[in-house]
Amino acid sequence: MNVLRFSDLIDQGRVQGRRVFIRADLNVPQDDAGRITEDTRIRASVPCIEMALAAGAAVMVTSHLGRPTEGEFKPEDSLAPVAARLAELLGRPVPLVANWVDGVDVQPGQLVLLENCRLNKGEKKNDEALARQLAALCDVFVHDAFGTAHRAEASTYGIAQFAKIACAGPLLAAEIDALTRALDEPRRPLVAIVAGSKVSTKLSILEALAGKVDQLIVGGGIANTFLLAAGLPIGKSLAEPDLLGEARAIIGMMAARGSAVPIPSDVVVASEFSATAEARTVDADAVQPHEMILDIGPRTAAALAAIIARAGTVVWNGPMGVFEYDQFSGGTRALAAAIAESSAFSIAGGGDTLAAIAKYGIERDIDYISTGGGAFLEMLEGKQLPALAILHQRAAG
Repeated sequence: MNVLRFSDLIDQGRVQGRRVFIRADLNVPQDDAGRITEDTRIRASVPCIEMALAAGAAVMVTSHLGRPTEGEFKPEDSLAPVAARLAELLGRPVPLVANWVDGVDVQPGQLVLLENCRLNKGEKKNDEALARQLAALCDVFVHDAFGTAHRAEASTYGIAQFAKIACAGPLLAAEIDALTRALDEPRRPLVAIVAGSKVSTKLSILEALAGKVDQLIVGGGIANTFLLAAGLPIGKSLAEPDLLGEARAIIGMMAARGSAVPIPSDVVVASEFSATAEARTVDADAVQPHEMILDIGPRTAAALAAIIARAGTVVWNGPMGVFEYDQFSGGTRALAAAIAESSAFSIAGGGDTLAAIAKYGIERDIDYISTGGGAFLEMLEGKQLPALAILHQRAAG
């Protein structure tokens, strides 16, 4: 996808002395006391901010946080904790500015953080008047929040329409490059791993991938529906019997392309869903009516690891089982190890996937870890993301 990149503007000397508005994704989890519990997104935003400051720009940064009611400020909606953490990471003060839509006082070499953009009336509905106000604040708009790229909001889409210059920041550009490499220009075989609790939430993704990948691996509750579609017993496992036709259709799509959706040959089951549940490994055709499948078994994990070992590109979204409980974590651990050891180009995304990557300490072994949840899934599905579409449109003139 052709978009103007912030790095190109800097190389061309078009940023010095300019007012730069960066839409970042600083939506981080906090505890009940408002303390940040995980700061990956803040750390990921730092390179773009540092680039702008080093280039001599007057820098404004904003983000959403949580789901505030527009026009109704509450202390828990404030970016104040983010400003404090950003100041620590940058080694400089980061003033937080409220009520900023009508104007921001910031000079070249200075940085300000603009309060939660979703407090602005009209933000979520991409109000044109608000979008024009945001665009008027800056000379250059930089979108660096891939996690919001699937939403057409005033601070992600509208401002890009009306700003003098609209471009992609380094984080957004890296996402575009990684997903293009994985999906549009993959080294074959292309293996996609799609897991989750329900087929219904990822049906369109499965259908889209079945038309382009060489191997489609399903896991979690999704795999249970495929087991059921294959005529195997699943006991009281989570599944969607009303989607058996769709599961069989996906199996058929892969078969028509000379491939298959691997059906587990063994599974890990328990009589209850709990941290203390007693797990046992059984053949896939031996699940009892009172049992639920909570992970794949070691034979299945080894077979999937062998597929990954032969891959040229691996796209990973979702764990294979209830990896939060150790007795049901074997499948996800084996899959993570296989991806880490593979020579394939690997890209991973989704909250549970990132949690598994962190749990097994393989961050450095994944070629690209996507910061976007919904945006990552929509890209896998082949959808055009509004925020990327407008940047492409602006780049085309």
